[in-house]
Amino acid sequence: MLKFGRKNFETNNIKVDKSVLEEPSPEPKAQKKNSLSEGIYESKGSKLSSSLVEFRDRAFEKLVTQIDFQTASQIPIEDLKNQIETFIGQFIEETNIKVSYKEQQQIAIDITDIMTGLGPLEPLLADSSITDIMVNGTDAIYIEQKGKLRKTDIKFHSKQQVMQVAQKIANEVGRRIDESSPMVDARLRDGSRVNIITNPVALEGTIISIRRFSSEDITFKTMIKNDNLSENMARFLEISASSRLNILVSGGTGAGKTTILNALSHCIHPQERIITIEDAAELRLTQPHVVRLESRPQSIEGRGKITIRDLLHNALRMRPDRIVIGECRGDETFDMLQAMNTGHDGSMSTLHANSAEEALNRLQNMVLMAGYDLPVPVIRNYIAGAIDLIIQVARMHDGTRRITQIMDVGDCKDGIIECKNIFAFKFESLTSQGDIIGEYQFLNSHLSSFEKIHYAGLQDELSNILK
Repeated sequence: MLKFGRKNFETNNIKVDKSVLEEPSPEPKAQKKNSLSEGIYESKGSKLSSSLVEFRDRAFEKLVTQIDFQTASQIPIEDLKNQIETFIGQFIEETNIKVSYKEQQQIAIDITDIMTGLGPLEPLLADSSITDIMVNGTDAIYIEQKGKLRKTDIKFHSKQQVMQVAQKIANEVGRRIDESSPMVDARLRDGSRVNIITNPVALEGTIISIRRFSSEDITFKTMIKNDNLSENMARFLEISASSRLNILVSGGTGAGKTTILNALSHCIHPQERIITIEDAAELRLTQPHVVRLESRPQSIEGRGKITIRDLLHNALRMRPDRIVIGECRGDETFDMLQAMNTGHDGSMSTLHANSAEEALNRLQNMVLMAGYDLPVPVIRNYIAGAIDLIIQVARMHDGTRRITQIMDVGDCKDGIIECKNIFAFKFESLTSQGDIIGEYQFLNSHLSSFEKIHYAGLQDELSNILK
């Protein structure tokens, strides 16, 4: 007797086509194709033939009628899998089907993944080298791995299964996904960010996009090894963060802005009180005194919405030493600039922009779109007084993420913000494999925020770097 609420098991009313299930497996090909050269990601683990997939689905349909899901959800996953294996064995014995022990185990794993995880996506979530998972319907599942997009061999058996996975994700964060509410932003248990969009706005059916974050603690030392920046650039950024400069990290989607923010956070003194504010908690600060705040969308009833701006207002009353905002994209921008201008030095944030110069324009436009009736020169003065440094990061064509600019933000004179690049990446050539070759260049030694660095006692080390 299984422990998750199963009733007496009967198979008299189940019809199974044994002739289909007993088809021999196709012979393996003499030479396996190179999946990397073909751009196909082959998932690890055994594969089930179409007949075994049909058998698995029938077994699952029967299992659903015999168990209590609430009880099953409280059982450890390994124990649940063992009990499902027992169930599969009984199902095979009573229906007199020929299935190998290895195939029984794989069927049990698949059913466990459907019940407790995200079904066919579980092998992808288990691969730490995958940074993005994109589900475009039942048989078009793509991943990003090492900065490059690849199609996988994984498929959902129906549009209904894709929708079931989407609903499971939404339900876990108290949201719903259906025709009346066709868009959802959510977060998985491991911190991965998920976007779901379905009919009627997604014409191809349910689309799931999962942005994953490395479990590895990436520091500037790691980034130097990966050619994301030079050694001098890394040390310059460490000095800047330690000296409480206000830093903005800009770049495109997936360029690595959050990774840079995490690396900068290692330079914050352990005794400082840090408050992080995010739409979806992605930052992984290692300091002992960190308070993490996360915005909340409105509930199904249309109530309870808490914005980034609400959290920022509250954070100012929490005696922060530093405020770190995951991303500025709306009316909270003016409040962030206000905080930077009123004693909260060392604050950091990110925003989307194609260059450091454009980041300044975006800041100005976001303040204007928020409805503040201020002259443009006043807004520019405010920005110049708040931001000390802009770090531009880009994901290049070869998949490598690099810091392409470190720009000093100076004073605003005659309505123009004086800016100059301290470091920049210069493209030189491409290899035959398509890899980018370039050089990190030092361009300017004059820093507008030298006073803050001098106050921190790091002026001599900075001078050595900027020679």
